[in-house]
Amino acid sequence: MTIMKKKLSYLLPLFLIWGCQAGEVKEVSSERETMGQEELNEMSIFHLPSHWTTQHGETIEFGDLEGKPLVVVMIYTACKTACPRLVADMRHIEQATNGKTREVTYILVIIDPVNDTPERLAQFAKDNAMEGPQWLFLQGTEDGVRDFANVLAVKYKRINPIDFSHSNIISVFDERGVLQYQNEGLGLENNEIVAKIVEFGN
Repeated sequence: MTIMKKKLSYLLPLFLIWGCQAGEVKEVSSERETMGQEELNEMSIFHLPSHWTTQHGETIEFGDLEGKPLVVVMIYTACKTACPRLVADMRHIEQATNGKTREVTYILVIIDPVNDTPERLAQFAKDNAMEGPQWLFLQGTEDGVRDFANVLAVKYKRINPIDFSHSNIISVFDERGVLQYQNEGLGLENNEIVAKIVEFGN
């Protein structure tokens, strides 16, 4: 086992205690209060060893995003049911927080990395008015996507050659990459998640 894999296997059990099943709201502030700074830093997604390709064809790690709150959802572009509503939720949340907090990065992690190439993601971003610098689409390896889904307690499964069933969870991380809040999307009231983003972004 490589050092990177050892590090990941150490981190995953820590992340999973913050898991959220679809339909539940999960806030971790009470758990944070009992932890020291070192423990919180160990739970940061910035430690994950995976590499990702953006819609612009750039290779990054989550550690490159340190210093800004992150709002994350997992989708795939061929989805015709839940994902368009999740994308609309993300746009609404971004608009609602605009001007109320410092810079936030809105991340859409792709669960179909085989078909959703950077070129396809760039077109999807354009089609959905998500081309600003605050929007980031990430294509990873299949293993990297699965590991990250485990971190978020997001479940997904391929049900035919082009479709997946998947959880619809929107997650908020603070500027250190520590998970702070999760809620289910799909057109539900976003006031609470907007308030959390503003709280962690100020």
